[in-house]
Amino acid sequence: MLGLQFETETSWVDVAKNGLEQLLIDHAFAEQKAAANAMSITINYSEETELVRDMMDIAIEEMEHFKMVHELMIKRGMILGQATKNDYALKLQKFFTKTHDRTEALIQRLLVAALIEARSCERFKVFAENMKDEELCEFYRDLMISEANHYTLFLGYARKYMNREIVDKKWNDLLAYEAEIMKNRGNLAKVHG
Repeated sequence: MLGLQFETETSWVDVAKNGLEQLLIDHAFAEQKAAANAMSITINYSEETELVRDMMDIAIEEMEHFKMVHELMIKRGMILGQATKNDYALKLQKFFTKTHDRTEALIQRLLVAALIEARSCERFKVFAENMKDEELCEFYRDLMISEANHYTLFLGYARKYMNREIVDKKWNDLLAYEAEIMKNRGNLAKVHG
């Protein structure tokens, strides 16, 4: 369903479990960044009423997810700490050549966002299916569904604003690039680590 070209190995779950606080901190900030990205799209493409409406919904939902992760951390005696850069997202953003064409720039943003959501969905599924902690299993199972919905929404908008054949070529190229990135990951307690 997600089209990812590299599957997370279940060994990542042990890394994540052993660094649970780091994983939750990274996850919390990833939710904030997802909300900020959706807000940025509404600001930069404010003439696109339907897109703005959906991006506002995503921004609100992502901040709700941030709150949920933060409350889970507090419940477990953890502290949020300082934000760190998301090198995964930064690498994905470097895939596309910078452009001054507004539509092309929007497509690039939507595709990168779709891929981040797809990978998050896949990671949450792997985590939920391989944890003994029932609270975390349920928590990540619920979030997995939301990430899948965001993935399809972003990809759908990319296909709306540009010829589908062109978008699908860009999407498949981005998926292949991301698969190469992921081959060297799985050793950090981060959502995309």
